[in-house]
Amino acid sequence: MILLGFDLEEFDLPAEYGINISFEEQLSVSTQGAVAVLDILRSTGVKATFYCTANYAVHRPDVISQIVNEGHEIASHGFFHSAFATEDLLRSKLKLEELSGTQVNGFRMPRMMPVNPDELINAGYSYNSSTNPTWLPGRYNNFSDPRTWYHHHQLLELPASVSPVIRIPLFWLSFHNLPLPLIKWLASATYKKDGYLNLYFHPWEFTDLDQNNKFGLPRYIINNSGISYVDRISKFIRWAQSKGYPFASTGDFVESINAKQPVFSP
Repeated sequence: MILLGFDLEEFDLPAEYGINISFEEQLSVSTQGAVAVLDILRSTGVKATFYCTANYAVHRPDVISQIVNEGHEIASHGFFHSAFATEDLLRSKLKLEELSGTQVNGFRMPRMMPVNPDELINAGYSYNSSTNPTWLPGRYNNFSDPRTWYHHHQLLELPASVSPVIRIPLFWLSFHNLPLPLIKWLASATYKKDGYLNLYFHPWEFTDLDQNNKFGLPRYIINNSGISYVDRISKFIRWAQSKGYPFASTGDFVESINAKQPVFSP
């Protein structure tokens, strides 16, 4: 399966580059992008997973309802995007379940930061997708981490996909900066090796991030954003479908893994 995950959060990225925008604008940018993502998924018939911060969901419950009504999965991205406390694991899960009317089984830590798997188990999650098993300058060096899924007790750990051997990340920045034929080649090689792809993006990427450098973001982030990104991801999905690669929500993938390899609590 190919798993598409979208981290739906308040758009606070400009603050990392010294630009502060209002909370309402943060919500507006993310919502505009979420609408574009939903349009892509609807037109291609693909189901995906939205990792939402509870903070976003509280302020845009209509978007959460639309995601659920169109058959997509809601997972947790914490309560706030730029602040974390252990109690937020359960607090965000409960709030998202209240707002979505669905069970929340998955978690992804903002910015792919480390999170204690035992705390996730205690909070009631069945899977975690918070690791990018590669090296990203200034962020993390996870070359020693497993490249593919594994179990930590009853929690399924599902790292983001990277290519075999040299671990080229197949994530949002790659889709901004690498030629699409190269992305397809890497994706195909990884899919054939692993049997699945776990790809992650952010809805705000599907908006125009340039705007005369209004947000102060570096070129490698704003490359191919907005309409160009919509076009790239749409073409990638249709290419994968032409190859016979099925898409599914992350929760469905996890259920299929656990059905084949039942895990019992120690």
